Amino acid sequence: MVHAVLFDLDGTLVDTAPDLGDTINAMLARRGRPALPEPAIRAQASHGAQALIRLAFGVAEHDSGFPELRREFLEHYSEHLANRSTLFPGMDRLLVELQNRAIGWGVVTNKPARYTEPLLEQLGLLSRAACVVSGDTCARSKPDPEPMWHACRMVDLAPERCLYVGDAERDVQAARAVGMPVVIALYGYLADTDQPAIWGGDGFISQPLELLDYLNPRP
Repeated sequence: MVHAVLFDLDGTLVDTAPDLGDTINAMLARRGRPALPEPAIRAQASHGAQALIRLAFGVAEHDSGFPELRREFLEHYSEHLANRSTLFPGMDRLLVELQNRAIGWGVVTNKPARYTEPLLEQLGLLSRAACVVSGDTCARSKPDPEPMWHACRMVDLAPERCLYVGDAERDVQAARAVGMPVVIALYGYLADTDQPAIWGGDGFISQPLELLDYLNPRP
């Protein structure tokens, strides 16, 4: 029996790629460079600023120019968190159905709290969530299991009574490490090189409402 559903944020609960993409493309425009195409942005959006900066500028975290590019990215993004970010189609209906079935839901993300909580607040989701675990809530982030344990403590449930939904291999690894069932969101930010079939999830969904097939029958 599933008593709580825990969601990854970017690429699973919320389609944040438009605002992340607008941020990196604004940086490119300032330098007179062409914008990145949307498919390229979506394939990297789950991996945050580092991946998008690497994609746009060929600069990795250990390179000398990275800190300034990251600062610029985060400064712009913090001011445009929810300009175009929205729940994925069908997600709001899913959240309502979870409430109707007395199943709580929460968020476990690697996104830092200074972006996670304002984004959820602007989308009207923060007060609805049973728990929010951000990338800096715990000492370590996914794929480390610590955030999953923390979420379970917040909702007062054993991991096997929760279900995690994510769109990255680290999501499966973190859930598996605590014995939590996990479903992979194929509608999320998957790159052509990703192989979700071998990640070891318990199932797949191609749109949010398909998650109902993995939940308890409606009372």
